[in-house]
Amino acid sequence: MNFFARQDLARRRSRRLVVLFVLAVAAIVLAVDFLFLLFFGGMGTASDPGSLAAGLLLATLLTLGIIGAGSLYRLASLRQGGAAVATQLGGTPVPEDTHDFHYRRLRNVVEEVAIASGVPVPEIFVLEHEAGINAFAAGYAPSDAAIAVTRGALDKLNRDELQGVIAHEFSHVLNGDMRLNIRLMGVLFGILILAVVGRKILVYGRGGRNKDGVPLLLAALVLMVVGYIGLFFGRLIKAGVSRQREYLADASAVQFTRQTTGLSGALKKIAGLPAGSKLESGDAEEISHMLFGDGIGFSSLFATHPPLVERIQALEPSFRPAMVDDLVARWQMHPPSGLDEDMAMGLASERPPLPGQHAELLVAPPAVVAQVGTPQTDDYVRAGSLREALPEVLRQAAHEREEAVPLLLGLLMASPGPVREAQQFELAARHDERLARQAMDYADRLEDLPRILHLPLAAMAMPALRRRPRPELERFMDSCFALSHADGRISLFEYCLGRLLRVHVRDALDPAGAWVPGHRQLSRCAPQAITLLAVLAQAGHADTASAMRAYMAGLARVFPRLDAPYRPPADPHRALDEVWPVLDEVNPIGKELLLEGLVAAISHDGHMSVSEAELLRAVCASLHCPLPPMLEQPR
Repeated sequence: MNFFARQDLARRRSRRLVVLFVLAVAAIVLAVDFLFLLFFGGMGTASDPGSLAAGLLLATLLTLGIIGAGSLYRLASLRQGGAAVATQLGGTPVPEDTHDFHYRRLRNVVEEVAIASGVPVPEIFVLEHEAGINAFAAGYAPSDAAIAVTRGALDKLNRDELQGVIAHEFSHVLNGDMRLNIRLMGVLFGILILAVVGRKILVYGRGGRNKDGVPLLLAALVLMVVGYIGLFFGRLIKAGVSRQREYLADASAVQFTRQTTGLSGALKKIAGLPAGSKLESGDAEEISHMLFGDGIGFSSLFATHPPLVERIQALEPSFRPAMVDDLVARWQMHPPSGLDEDMAMGLASERPPLPGQHAELLVAPPAVVAQVGTPQTDDYVRAGSLREALPEVLRQAAHEREEAVPLLLGLLMASPGPVREAQQFELAARHDERLARQAMDYADRLEDLPRILHLPLAAMAMPALRRRPRPELERFMDSCFALSHADGRISLFEYCLGRLLRVHVRDALDPAGAWVPGHRQLSRCAPQAITLLAVLAQAGHADTASAMRAYMAGLARVFPRLDAPYRPPADPHRALDEVWPVLDEVNPIGKELLLEGLVAAISHDGHMSVSEAELLRAVCASLHCPLPPMLEQPR
């Protein structure tokens, strides 16, 4: 199952969640109506059918109102995305400039996994008061994602094991699971609120001794009982939605990190240590379906995760349940320390060299499509090489709140000349002279930075950028647009990078309204797809004949029966501005076919340059189809 199939599955799961929620609400309403009839129908009101019917209608509307208001309230409180969930559980943000070894190791691992995935680096939190080994990813989209790990995970897991856990959580980020998870939190709160309201009425209504207070107390009892019936169904829904996804996330993590020992080692430590993966927070149940391991300890009926032994056996078939006792005995004598294990194994790992600026990559459209949202075996290692290849001054700037804006704007600057001077004027008009000079300084530093490092640098700067005030982020998006359209003479890569930054910031400003997989049929978007193919073919070839051959190769993949002559737009940037909103709403299966056509157009002669590969990555990321940094080994 590739990225596009998983995205389509996530859409179907969202519809399934709606159906299950409606059924659960209907069951609750029926239960309330039944109890209303039982209590009030037997108290003499049966002789007045009109009053009974009015009371029944009022009970139904009141129940629906409480559930709806509770769900809307909870969803509104989660509109700020993943960071809101992590903060609610007491998460401590990991500073970008931290010197704490555990924090630094965690940040390095998360950055490398994000770069390898082709998505922005998420915000990182640590649940300092949790001794169990656990983690979760929260948010509506990759642009507003947050990763949180427990202190137990930091202390007890070595780097390989931490890497396996983070890769597991990133699979939820890439597969669209996070949006489903956060919606699940909101709608189930509406069901639970009935029990909370009923309990509060009972507590505050105990002092009522007259007969007039009896119906109120009975109503409160009904709400509380029915609320816990709703909680029962809610737990069943969470278990049904979550369990199978954990197997898929484990498999994705193994594919990502090249080995099973990291992930299985983390699971073994959960099985063999007293704290396991349990969370002490009172909010643990609400996020139980989002966790790496079972944080509550539900029975098999309500379990949101498969049994630990089964998860380990899926990674290591030779593992036997009796081995858990051996792990318990070993770690009772010598509790594990991730730091000590890292030192024993050696922290340094060999990094492969990066391809040269003029290297050519051997690619095939189906193979590239298979890599979207699905990092391959060497992508994690390549991501570490990319991060280490960035000059220290640029890495530090990407981590600093005050430097992120001018650094990213510097990435969009054209080469020295009239266009860059026009860009500087635009920045000074929108910000001030100081920021414009900073951006120019970074543009000079970035002049010789290989193209393959631009997207990783932008990904690393996203956490610092998100913490800027909203008005400044809105000016930043406006500046990205202005720089990307300066005289229409900047490179297509810089244009696409500018749009990509705007998309990431827009999604971060409005997490609840962030992008979701679309429903458009590709056949209905043929003009826009043809325009994109023509622009890419034109950008990658100096002569018209070669560009036409590239265009026809892409068109044959996407629309084999369509006769559409090669007519590149006179103003490619303006033409693409009209293309993106339409193509971004194409359904996952249509995007898969479109991407095959784009790869065929760029690599029609059987190979692709590093610059062309980075352009393809920027285009795909703009369409919410993240590609890893290594499309194939250089020739």
